[in-house]
Amino acid sequence: MTLTRPRPATDFATAVDRLSRVSVDRHFDAYADVDWDAPEMAIDPEDPRFQLWLDDPLRVTDWYAAQPDGVRARVALHRVASAMRIGWEFENVLQRGLLEHAYWMDGRKPELRYLMHEIAEECQHMLMFQEFANRTGLEIRGMPRALKHASRMVVLLSRVFPEAFFLFVLAGEDPVDYIQRKQLKEGGSHPATERIMRIHVTEEARHIAFARHYLRARVPRLGWFRRQALAVAAPLIFGTMARVMAFPSPHTVSTFGVPRRDIWRQLRGPSGRRLLSTVTAGPRRLCDELGLMSFPATLLWRLLGVAGPTDAPDDGVGSGD
Repeated sequence: MTLTRPRPATDFATAVDRLSRVSVDRHFDAYADVDWDAPEMAIDPEDPRFQLWLDDPLRVTDWYAAQPDGVRARVALHRVASAMRIGWEFENVLQRGLLEHAYWMDGRKPELRYLMHEIAEECQHMLMFQEFANRTGLEIRGMPRALKHASRMVVLLSRVFPEAFFLFVLAGEDPVDYIQRKQLKEGGSHPATERIMRIHVTEEARHIAFARHYLRARVPRLGWFRRQALAVAAPLIFGTMARVMAFPSPHTVSTFGVPRRDIWRQLRGPSGRRLLSTVTAGPRRLCDELGLMSFPATLLWRLLGVAGPTDAPDDGVGSGD
Protein backbone atom coordinates (compact mmCIF):
# COMPACT_ATOMS: atom_id res chain seq x y z
CA MET A 1 0.00 0.00 0.00
CA THR A 2 1.30 3.44 -0.92
CA LEU A 3 0.41 6.82 0.46
CA THR A 4 0.52 10.08 -1.46
CA ARG A 5 1.41 13.42 0.02
CA PRO A 6 -1.18 16.18 -0.37
CA ARG A 7 -0.91 17.71 -3.84
CA PRO A 8 -0.04 21.44 -3.81
CA ALA A 9 -3.08 23.62 -4.44
CA THR A 10 -1.33 25.12 -7.45
CA ASP A 11 -1.01 21.67 -9.09
CA PHE A 12 -4.72 21.01 -8.65
CA ALA A 13 -5.65 24.48 -9.92
CA THR A 14 -3.43 24.03 -12.99
CA ALA A 15 -5.01 20.67 -13.82
CA VAL A 16 -8.53 22.08 -13.38
CA ASP A 17 -7.73 25.10 -15.56
CA ARG A 18 -6.45 22.79 -18.30
CA LEU A 19 -9.62 20.66 -18.12
CA SER A 20 -11.79 23.79 -18.36
CA ARG A 21 -9.93 25.02 -21.43
CA VAL A 22 -10.23 21.65 -23.15
CA SER A 23 -13.95 21.60 -22.35
CA VAL A 24 -14.30 24.82 -24.36
CA ASP A 25 -12.08 23.65 -27.22
CA ARG A 26 -13.68 20.21 -27.65
CA HIS A 27 -17.28 19.72 -26.68
CA PHE A 28 -20.31 18.17 -28.38
CA ASP A 29 -24.04 18.72 -28.83
CA ALA A 30 -26.36 15.73 -28.71
CA TYR A 31 -28.22 16.80 -31.85
CA ALA A 32 -25.80 18.99 -33.79
CA ASP A 33 -23.04 16.35 -33.57
CA VAL A 34 -25.14 13.21 -34.04
CA ASP A 35 -26.91 12.96 -37.40
CA TRP A 36 -29.88 11.05 -36.08
CA ASP A 37 -31.87 11.16 -39.33
CA ALA A 38 -29.09 9.92 -41.63
CA PRO A 39 -30.08 6.64 -43.34
CA GLU A 40 -27.12 4.75 -41.86
CA MET A 41 -28.22 5.78 -38.35
CA ALA A 42 -31.62 4.09 -38.62
CA ILE A 43 -32.14 1.43 -35.96
CA ASP A 44 -33.37 -1.97 -37.11
CA PRO A 45 -33.77 -4.40 -34.17
CA GLU A 46 -32.45 -7.24 -36.32
CA ASP A 47 -29.46 -5.37 -37.73
CA PRO A 48 -26.53 -7.83 -37.47
CA ARG A 49 -24.24 -4.99 -36.40
CA PHE A 50 -25.93 -5.14 -33.01
CA GLN A 51 -23.76 -7.73 -31.32
CA LEU A 52 -22.73 -8.16 -27.70
CA TRP A 53 -19.14 -7.12 -27.10
CA LEU A 54 -16.62 -9.94 -26.77
CA ASP A 55 -16.32 -9.90 -22.96
CA ASP A 56 -20.03 -9.50 -22.22
CA PRO A 57 -21.07 -12.29 -19.78
CA LEU A 58 -24.29 -12.83 -21.71
CA ARG A 59 -22.42 -13.45 -24.96
CA VAL A 60 -20.63 -16.53 -23.67
CA THR A 61 -23.75 -18.29 -22.38
CA ASP A 62 -24.95 -21.48 -24.06
CA TRP A 63 -28.36 -19.83 -24.43
CA TYR A 64 -26.99 -16.92 -26.51
CA ALA A 65 -24.94 -19.27 -28.72
CA ALA A 66 -28.11 -21.23 -29.56
CA GLN A 67 -30.13 -18.19 -30.68
CA PRO A 68 -30.71 -17.24 -34.35
CA ASP A 69 -29.04 -14.09 -35.65
CA GLY A 70 -32.19 -11.96 -35.38
CA VAL A 71 -32.67 -12.77 -31.70
CA ARG A 72 -28.99 -12.11 -30.98
CA ALA A 73 -29.31 -8.68 -32.56
CA ARG A 74 -32.42 -7.87 -30.51
CA VAL A 75 -30.72 -8.99 -27.31
CA ALA A 76 -27.67 -6.85 -28.07
CA LEU A 77 -29.83 -3.81 -28.92
CA HIS A 78 -31.82 -4.21 -25.71
CA ARG A 79 -28.55 -4.55 -23.81
CA VAL A 80 -27.16 -1.33 -25.32
CA ALA A 81 -30.39 0.62 -24.82
CA SER A 82 -30.65 -0.56 -21.20
CA ALA A 83 -27.05 0.48 -20.58
CA MET A 84 -27.84 3.92 -22.01
CA ARG A 85 -30.89 4.30 -19.79
CA ILE A 86 -28.81 3.28 -16.78
CA GLY A 87 -26.22 5.81 -17.96
CA TRP A 88 -28.97 8.45 -18.14
CA GLU A 89 -29.94 7.75 -14.54
CA PHE A 90 -26.33 7.74 -13.36
CA GLU A 91 -25.68 11.08 -15.07
CA ASN A 92 -28.82 12.44 -13.39
CA VAL A 93 -27.49 11.49 -9.94
CA LEU A 94 -24.07 12.85 -10.86
CA GLN A 95 -25.52 16.19 -11.96
CA ARG A 96 -27.60 16.57 -8.81
CA GLY A 97 -24.54 15.82 -6.69
CA LEU A 98 -22.30 18.21 -8.62
CA LEU A 99 -24.89 20.97 -8.39
CA GLU A 100 -25.20 20.43 -4.63
CA HIS A 101 -21.40 20.41 -4.30
CA ALA A 102 -21.04 23.57 -6.40
CA TYR A 103 -23.86 25.40 -4.61
CA TRP A 104 -21.80 25.81 -1.44
CA MET A 105 -18.49 26.49 -3.19
CA ASP A 106 -16.58 29.75 -3.11
CA GLY A 107 -17.07 31.23 -6.57
CA ARG A 108 -13.39 32.08 -6.80
CA LYS A 109 -12.32 28.44 -6.72
CA PRO A 110 -11.12 27.25 -10.13
CA GLU A 111 -13.00 23.98 -9.91
CA LEU A 112 -16.39 25.76 -9.85
CA ARG A 113 -16.06 26.68 -13.53
CA TYR A 114 -15.00 23.16 -14.47
CA LEU A 115 -17.89 21.57 -12.57
CA MET A 116 -20.32 23.70 -14.57
CA HIS A 117 -18.66 22.54 -17.80
CA GLU A 118 -19.06 18.95 -16.65
CA ILE A 119 -22.72 19.39 -15.72
CA ALA A 120 -23.42 20.86 -19.17
CA GLU A 121 -21.65 17.94 -20.85
CA GLU A 122 -23.61 15.42 -18.80
CA CYS A 123 -26.83 17.05 -20.02
CA GLN A 124 -25.77 16.37 -23.60
CA HIS A 125 -24.92 12.76 -22.74
CA MET A 126 -28.36 12.27 -21.23
CA LEU A 127 -29.99 13.65 -24.37
CA MET A 128 -27.98 11.23 -26.53
CA PHE A 129 -28.72 8.23 -24.36
CA GLN A 130 -32.46 8.84 -24.16
CA GLU A 131 -32.77 9.63 -27.86
CA PHE A 132 -31.12 6.34 -28.74
CA ALA A 133 -33.28 4.38 -26.28
CA ASN A 134 -36.45 5.99 -27.64
CA ARG A 135 -35.52 5.20 -31.25
CA THR A 136 -35.18 1.48 -30.51
CA GLY A 137 -38.91 1.23 -29.82
CA LEU A 138 -38.15 -1.24 -27.03
CA GLU A 139 -39.41 -1.19 -23.46
CA ILE A 140 -36.35 -0.17 -21.46
CA ARG A 141 -35.82 0.05 -17.72
CA GLY A 142 -32.84 1.42 -15.88
CA MET A 143 -31.33 0.75 -12.48
CA PRO A 144 -33.07 -1.43 -9.90
CA ARG A 145 -35.62 0.54 -7.90
CA ALA A 146 -33.62 0.18 -4.67
CA LEU A 147 -30.65 1.93 -6.25
CA LYS A 148 -32.87 4.71 -7.55
CA HIS A 149 -34.05 5.41 -4.01
CA ALA A 150 -30.47 5.17 -2.72
CA SER A 151 -29.43 7.89 -5.17
CA ARG A 152 -30.70 10.52 -2.75
CA MET A 153 -28.04 9.45 -0.28
CA VAL A 154 -25.38 9.73 -2.99
CA VAL A 155 -26.44 13.32 -3.67
CA LEU A 156 -26.19 14.05 0.05
CA LEU A 157 -22.64 12.63 0.08
CA SER A 158 -21.54 15.40 -2.29
CA ARG A 159 -22.26 17.85 0.53
CA VAL A 160 -21.22 15.94 3.67
CA PHE A 161 -18.50 13.60 2.35
CA PRO A 162 -17.44 14.76 -1.14
CA GLU A 163 -14.49 12.36 -1.28
CA ALA A 164 -16.92 9.43 -1.10
CA PHE A 165 -19.12 11.10 -3.70
CA PHE A 166 -16.23 11.35 -6.17
CA LEU A 167 -15.45 7.69 -5.59
CA PHE A 168 -19.05 7.05 -6.64
CA VAL A 169 -18.39 9.17 -9.74
CA LEU A 170 -15.45 6.94 -10.67
CA ALA A 171 -17.44 3.80 -9.84
CA GLY A 172 -19.95 4.69 -12.54
CA GLU A 173 -17.62 6.25 -15.09
CA ASP A 174 -14.52 4.04 -15.01
CA PRO A 175 -16.23 0.70 -15.87
CA VAL A 176 -18.28 2.27 -18.67
CA ASP A 177 -15.24 4.06 -20.05
CA TYR A 178 -13.30 0.79 -20.15
CA ILE A 179 -16.15 -1.12 -21.81
CA GLN A 180 -16.83 1.53 -24.45
CA ARG A 181 -13.16 1.91 -25.35
CA LYS A 182 -12.90 -1.85 -25.67
CA GLN A 183 -15.96 -1.93 -27.94
CA LEU A 184 -14.53 0.83 -30.12
CA LYS A 185 -11.26 -1.08 -30.33
CA GLU A 186 -13.12 -4.24 -31.41
CA GLY A 187 -14.94 -2.31 -34.15
CA GLY A 188 -18.02 -3.30 -36.14
CA SER A 189 -20.55 -1.39 -34.01
CA HIS A 190 -23.69 0.20 -35.43
CA PRO A 191 -22.96 3.81 -36.55
CA ALA A 192 -25.34 5.28 -33.96
CA THR A 193 -23.77 3.46 -31.01
CA GLU A 194 -20.26 4.10 -32.30
CA ARG A 195 -20.87 7.85 -32.63
CA ILE A 196 -22.39 8.07 -29.16
CA MET A 197 -19.53 6.09 -27.62
CA ARG A 198 -16.86 8.23 -29.30
CA ILE A 199 -18.44 11.42 -28.00
CA HIS A 200 -18.93 9.91 -24.56
CA VAL A 201 -15.40 8.58 -24.05
CA THR A 202 -13.91 11.88 -25.23
CA GLU A 203 -15.71 13.91 -22.59
CA GLU A 204 -15.76 11.25 -19.87
CA ALA A 205 -11.95 11.17 -19.96
CA ARG A 206 -12.04 14.73 -18.59
CA HIS A 207 -14.62 13.84 -15.94
CA ILE A 208 -12.57 10.87 -14.77
CA ALA A 209 -9.41 12.97 -14.73
CA PHE A 210 -11.08 15.63 -12.58
CA ALA A 211 -12.36 13.09 -10.05
CA ARG A 212 -8.88 11.56 -9.75
CA HIS A 213 -7.18 14.95 -9.37
CA TYR A 214 -9.77 15.93 -6.76
CA LEU A 215 -9.23 12.76 -4.74
CA ARG A 216 -5.45 13.07 -4.93
CA ALA A 217 -5.70 16.61 -3.62
CA ARG A 218 -8.25 15.94 -0.87
CA VAL A 219 -7.85 12.41 0.49
CA PRO A 220 -4.32 12.90 1.93
CA ARG A 221 -5.72 15.79 4.00
CA LEU A 222 -8.46 13.72 5.61
CA GLY A 223 -8.30 12.77 9.27
CA TRP A 224 -7.76 9.18 10.35
CA PHE A 225 -11.44 8.36 10.91
CA ARG A 226 -12.64 9.71 7.57
CA ARG A 227 -9.79 7.99 5.75
CA GLN A 228 -10.72 4.64 7.30
CA ALA A 229 -14.39 5.19 6.47
CA LEU A 230 -13.47 6.00 2.89
CA ALA A 231 -11.26 2.90 2.63
CA VAL A 232 -14.19 0.69 3.65
CA ALA A 233 -16.69 2.60 1.49
CA ALA A 234 -14.59 2.20 -1.68
CA PRO A 235 -15.09 -1.56 -2.24
CA LEU A 236 -18.78 -1.27 -1.30
CA ILE A 237 -19.26 1.47 -3.90
CA PHE A 238 -17.25 -0.24 -6.63
CA GLY A 239 -18.64 -3.69 -5.86
CA THR A 240 -22.16 -2.37 -6.41
CA MET A 241 -21.64 -0.01 -9.33
CA ALA A 242 -19.30 -2.25 -11.34
CA ARG A 243 -22.03 -4.90 -11.50
CA VAL A 244 -24.67 -2.37 -12.50
CA MET A 245 -22.49 -0.94 -15.26
CA ALA A 246 -20.77 -4.08 -16.59
CA PHE A 247 -23.37 -6.85 -16.23
CA PRO A 248 -26.62 -7.33 -18.20
CA SER A 249 -29.59 -5.73 -16.50
CA PRO A 250 -32.15 -8.06 -14.84
CA HIS A 251 -34.76 -6.59 -17.20
CA THR A 252 -32.79 -7.66 -20.30
CA VAL A 253 -32.35 -11.15 -18.85
CA SER A 254 -36.05 -11.53 -18.03
CA THR A 255 -37.28 -9.94 -21.28
CA PHE A 256 -35.58 -12.60 -23.39
CA GLY A 257 -36.05 -15.50 -20.99
CA VAL A 258 -32.37 -16.16 -20.46
CA PRO A 259 -32.12 -19.24 -18.20
CA ARG A 260 -30.96 -18.11 -14.79
CA ARG A 261 -28.52 -20.99 -14.49
CA ASP A 262 -26.78 -19.88 -17.70
CA ILE A 263 -26.38 -16.23 -16.76
CA TRP A 264 -25.48 -16.88 -13.11
CA ARG A 265 -22.86 -19.41 -14.16
CA GLN A 266 -21.14 -16.66 -16.15
CA LEU A 267 -21.64 -13.80 -13.68
CA ARG A 268 -20.29 -15.84 -10.76
CA GLY A 269 -17.76 -17.80 -12.77
CA PRO A 270 -14.26 -16.95 -14.02
CA SER A 271 -15.44 -14.70 -16.87
CA GLY A 272 -17.62 -12.57 -14.59
CA ARG A 273 -14.94 -12.29 -11.92
CA ARG A 274 -12.35 -11.39 -14.53
CA LEU A 275 -14.58 -8.66 -15.96
CA LEU A 276 -15.23 -7.12 -12.54
CA SER A 277 -11.52 -7.18 -11.73
CA THR A 278 -10.62 -5.61 -15.05
CA VAL A 279 -13.12 -2.73 -15.03
CA THR A 280 -12.09 -1.77 -11.48
CA ALA A 281 -8.31 -2.04 -12.00
CA GLY A 282 -7.86 1.72 -12.42
CA PRO A 283 -9.82 2.64 -9.27
CA ARG A 284 -7.93 -0.03 -7.29
CA ARG A 285 -4.64 1.53 -8.35
CA LEU A 286 -5.90 4.94 -7.27
CA CYS A 287 -7.11 3.64 -3.89
CA ASP A 288 -3.75 1.98 -3.33
CA GLU A 289 -1.98 5.22 -4.23
CA LEU A 290 -4.16 7.12 -1.76
CA GLY A 291 -3.47 4.72 1.09
CA LEU A 292 -7.01 3.33 1.14
CA MET A 293 -6.06 -0.36 0.98
CA SER A 294 -6.27 -1.09 4.70
CA PHE A 295 -6.65 -4.70 5.81
CA PRO A 296 -10.47 -4.48 6.27
CA ALA A 297 -10.78 -2.68 2.93
CA THR A 298 -8.64 -5.26 1.12
CA LEU A 299 -10.77 -8.04 2.58
CA LEU A 300 -13.93 -6.30 1.37
CA TRP A 301 -12.51 -5.86 -2.16
CA ARG A 302 -12.04 -9.64 -2.23
CA LEU A 303 -15.39 -10.54 -0.68
CA LEU A 304 -17.24 -8.31 -3.13
CA GLY A 305 -15.47 -9.78 -6.14
CA VAL A 306 -13.69 -6.63 -7.28
CA ALA A 307 -10.17 -7.48 -6.12
CA GLY A 308 -7.11 -7.99 -8.25
CA PRO A 309 -3.53 -6.78 -8.62
CA THR A 310 -3.23 -3.01 -8.39
CA ASP A 311 -0.61 -3.14 -11.11
CA ALA A 312 -2.91 -4.99 -13.52
CA PRO A 313 -2.65 -3.74 -17.11
CA ASP A 314 -5.63 -1.90 -18.60
CA ASP A 315 -5.34 -3.53 -22.06
CA GLY A 316 -4.45 -0.18 -23.53
CA VAL A 317 -8.04 1.02 -23.50
CA GLY A 318 -8.29 2.83 -20.15
CA SER A 319 -8.83 6.57 -20.01
CA GLY A 320 -5.68 7.23 -18.03
CA ASP A 321 -5.13 10.50 -16.20
